[in-house]
Amino acid sequence: MSDMADSEHPYVGLTPDTVLDAIEAAGGRPTGSVSALNSYENRVYQIGDEEAGFLVAKFYRPGRWSDGQIYEEHAFSQALARLEIPVVAPIAGEDGDTLSRHAGFRFALFPRRGGRAPELDDPDTLYRLGQFIGRLHAVGAARDFRLRPTLTPADFGHASVEYLLANECVPREYAGEYRSLAEALMGEVDARFAAADFRTIRLHGDMHAGNVLWTDSGAHLVDLDDSRMGPAVQDIWLLLNGERADMQRQLGEILDGYEEFFDFDRRELALVEPLRTLRLLHYAAWLARRWADPAFPMAFPWFGSVRYWEEQILTLREQRERMLAPPLQIG
Repeated sequence: MSDMADSEHPYVGLTPDTVLDAIEAAGGRPTGSVSALNSYENRVYQIGDEEAGFLVAKFYRPGRWSDGQIYEEHAFSQALARLEIPVVAPIAGEDGDTLSRHAGFRFALFPRRGGRAPELDDPDTLYRLGQFIGRLHAVGAARDFRLRPTLTPADFGHASVEYLLANECVPREYAGEYRSLAEALMGEVDARFAAADFRTIRLHGDMHAGNVLWTDSGAHLVDLDDSRMGPAVQDIWLLLNGERADMQRQLGEILDGYEEFFDFDRRELALVEPLRTLRLLHYAAWLARRWADPAFPMAFPWFGSVRYWEEQILTLREQRERMLAPPLQIG
C-alpha cells in the first residue's frame, strides 16, 4: 500500500494522564480508573468517578467533524432523550455546554449504560426495536440537519473507490477487476437512488446490533457519531441477516413496531442492496484512510493483504448477484 494517511496519527498526545486531566477540568472527579472501550474512529474510555460511579468519555477524532456538526449530533440525542426515547445523550456541564476541550482535544461525557446484544432472531425483540426506531425517526423527520452530511452514492461509493485506486491500496494484479466490479455496482446504485424518490430524514446512521444495548426493559441506543441525513431504511437494513426469507420475516416484525409511530415508504426497500454496496466500499476506504493510526493495524492486521482483496472481489461479485434480485417485499 502507498502512503494512505497522515504520518502522525491524531491521538498521539492522548495519554491516560491527559484523559484524567480532561475529565477533572470538565468538572468530574476521576478516581484514576481508566478503561479503553472498543472504538476506533474516536477514542472512548470508561472513567471511574467519585460521584457518578462511572462516566464514559468520547474524544472526537480531530478533523472529522466541525464543532457545529458535533453540536447537531448532541442536540438530536438530547431531543430524543427528552421524549424518553432511550438514547444515551451527552451530559451538559454547569454552563449547559455538552462539548468540552482539553489539550487540543474535543470530548463529551456520557452516563454509563449497561446491556447485552439484542437477540435479532426473537420476533418480540425485533418488534420492540421497530417501535424504538419508529419513534426515533418521527423526531428525526421533524427537521433537517443543517451541517451534518447526507448519505449519498457520491460520498460513500464513488469517493471510496477513487481513494482506494488512486492510493494504490488494491494490489496491482487485482486493481483492474476491482475497478470493473466497483464501477458496475456503482452504476446500478446510482440508478436505484435516482429512481427511488425517497425522503431524507435525520438518522442514527449506523444502526447495527453493536450500537444497541439490550436490557430486560428494552434498548439503549449508543453512538450517534455517524448521524446524518438519509433514507429511513438505512436504520433498518443493518438489523437484517440470513437468507432472503429470513430477512423478509425480520423486516416484517420490525415494521410492525415501526409503523405504530412513523410511516415507512415501501419504495425504500429498493435501496437495501444499494446501501449494502455502499457500506462494503466505504468500509474498505475507511480502513485505508485510517491506516496511520496505530490502532488500525493492530485491530485489522489482515487489511491490505492479498487474501483480503481476493475476498473483497469475491464479495463484490456476490453483491452483484444480490443487486440483480428483486427488492425485499412485505405483504
